[in-house]
Amino acid sequence: MKKLSEEEITKKLKEFPGWEYKDAAIERTYKFSNFKEAFSTMTRIAFECEAQNHHPDWSNVYNSLNIRLNTHDVGGITNNDFELAKSIENIVNNK
Repeated sequence: MKKLSEEEITKKLKEFPGWEYKDAAIERTYKFSNFKEAFSTMTRIAFECEAQNHHPDWSNVYNSLNIRLNTHDVGGITNNDFELAKSIENIVNNK
């Protein structure tokens, strides 16, 4: 697993509107109509995370879900983070 350079991260982020590079992670906050929608989306994301064996740092307050991705083993961002971000986008956009 190769740690991506800041240049590589910046280039890849162009394919992920709403995601940003911050404090050695890629991050995005989603807003939902209510807690139930936020939590049910988190549940779907959790199954995908388990399938990919890659788990986010995340938090949920009412209708807001914040997700931070990085690869702890390399101390930065890898392609695995972008693969999970892509899966998360698919889940959120196909409610």
